[in-house]
Amino acid sequence: MCDVSSDRTSIDRSNWSAVGRQTKRFGVVIVAAAFLAACGGDRRSEPKQAEYVERSVEELYNDAYETMQKEIYNLAALKFDEVERQHPYSQWARRAMLMSAYSYYKSNKYEDAIIATERFITLHPGNEHVAYAYYLKAISFYERIVDVQRDQKVTQQSLNALREVVRRFPTSEYARDARLKIDMAEDHLAGKELSIGRYYLRKGQYISAINRFRTVVEKYQRTSHVPEALHRLTEAYMAIGIDREAQTAAAVLGYNYPNEEWYEDSYELLEGDDLEPAINERSWIAKAWNNVF
Repeated sequence: MCDVSSDRTSIDRSNWSAVGRQTKRFGVVIVAAAFLAACGGDRRSEPKQAEYVERSVEELYNDAYETMQKEIYNLAALKFDEVERQHPYSQWARRAMLMSAYSYYKSNKYEDAIIATERFITLHPGNEHVAYAYYLKAISFYERIVDVQRDQKVTQQSLNALREVVRRFPTSEYARDARLKIDMAEDHLAGKELSIGRYYLRKGQYISAINRFRTVVEKYQRTSHVPEALHRLTEAYMAIGIDREAQTAAAVLGYNYPNEEWYEDSYELLEGDDLEPAINERSWIAKAWNNVF
């Protein structure tokens, strides 16, 4: 069931009907917003590649479009591919290419969707709907993000693609949604760094742990993982006897997150060695924080 408050834009069914009528008159203009679909996946079994039967471009496209409206997305993707296969130089081929990518996305075939969008971008970089192609590529990566215990290659690919949308089309509706997803992707990457840092900390590999926590503080300052990273820095620096850095980490934590339990833990840790939170202006932690706030 779709939620209009989610990060996907719901389909306006009246818009789809209007587009369908225009399609049948061979005058359709694919509006990018129509691609931002509701949340359900394909409910039908995997279709097989249809036997080649030559048909007119209008007939092929309308058939594919009607199949997509019925939410048989995996079959719709194959039908849109057939439009391009039989009529590669028609204006319908360009439309079908992007509609195929969208249909692959809706049927959770994200790799196929990415390949289709990249091909569209390469062949039609000046097309009026190229912004949507970049966006669809980005969210196809985004949908493949896994938990923080797994390899984060796809998360980084998603982040890069989302940033490309914002860079190229900063005032578009796609950029607004991309910015929200960037925050989520960064939070995911910060969580991964923190998880690895905790592992090194438990193993007594303090320098390796510090490097991971430092990445969170320097690169992902606006994520939810910063308070814990600052506390873990306090722990790690005290473990290797670099008290001034530990005091700085705790001070920055207390100043920016005074009500966090992580600050209470850091304060107690310092107090056990008769120390207090204190800023060392020459510390990388203080400099990193000043660059952000």
